[in-house]
This record gives sequence, C-alpha cells and structure tokens, in this order.
Amino acid sequence: MALINVAAREIHCKIVYYGPGMCGKTTNLQYIHSQVPKDVKGDLLSIATETERTLFFDFLPLDLGKVRGFQTRFHLYTVPGQVLYERTRVAVLNGADGVVFVADSNKNKMQENVNSLKELAQNITRQNKKFAEFPIVIQYNKRDLPRDVLASVPTMDHFLGVTKMNWPRVEAVATIGTGVFETLRAISRAVIGKL
Repeated sequence: MALINVAAREIHCKIVYYGPGMCGKTTNLQYIHSQVPKDVKGDLLSIATETERTLFFDFLPLDLGKVRGFQTRFHLYTVPGQVLYERTRVAVLNGADGVVFVADSNKNKMQENVNSLKELAQNITRQNKKFAEFPIVIQYNKRDLPRDVLASVPTMDHFLGVTKMNWPRVEAVATIGTGVFETLRAISRAVIGKL
C-alpha cells in the first residue's frame, strides 16, 4: 500500500524480494546498492536475529522519476528464505506494493522454488489482496550454473506457472549484476502501473 506524503510531494512504494533460501535476494539488493549514486540511496541495513544468523531487511529508497508531480521513492526489502522464518516473511511482506520473486535456477531447487511461491500466494491472499492481480516479477537467478544442474527456462516457466499468470520474468546472474536492474525496472513499472 503506497504511502503518499502530500507535504513532501512523495509517493513511497515498498518492494519485497521474496524466494527460497540462498536464491540471491540479498545479492540483488547489494548489487543495486553498490551501483546507485550515493545521493539517491539510503543505508543498506541488516537485522541480526537471536539465532545469530543475519537476516537482511535491506532498505533502500530509490528515486525513479515522478508520477503526477510526485517524486516516487522505492523501499527495497528482502525476506529470509529459510523455512523456519515464515513469520518474519509475513511481517516484511505486510504493506508491500510489489514483489520480485527470485527463483534459483538449479534444477535441484525447483521444489523449494515452488513451495516458496505457494507460500507467497498464501501470504498475499491473507492480506486481503488478489494474488492474480498483485504486481510480481519473476527473476530466474543463477543462470550461470553448469549445464548439468541448470533448469531450462521452459521448465521453470512450467513449474512456477509464469506463462499462466502472465508475469514478467528476467534471467539473471545477480553476483555480476546481469538482469538485476532489468528486474528492478520491471517491478517498478508494474507497481507504478497499479498506482
């Protein structure tokens, strides 16, 4: 739910990077943060938990032009992917205007991708939003994996229902930035389109 600050003439949109553990969500945000000019970004923040794992709720306001005279600021977050952190994922997802679902291109991770996407659908629906209408971009990350473990794009499309849902999708290698800004542009357009 975008927040509008009339006095500052700003619209604040929340984008959440969601997906299974170790799929590259945090890597995406770290890459974006490293490439964006200092004057348009906030600090990259992380929150450590009692289990001593560091979970990134990366926060990054980005200026991406004006909508009807209002400056648009995007706040980017990641969720922890490990199964035991579902409550944290629900909390971070609350109030999101759009989601980048980062899928691991390793064919051995396909079931984790599917389970995470199903959980995302449930969590969006629990927030009284229509999953089929919610702005989502799918990123197939780790496209540089060796051929013997790399799932084909048609296989990933099939398992994740991308064609049926008509979601934009981007192939990526987040560690070197391939597809990272294309993904950000696609979700930004989808979110602004909803405004």
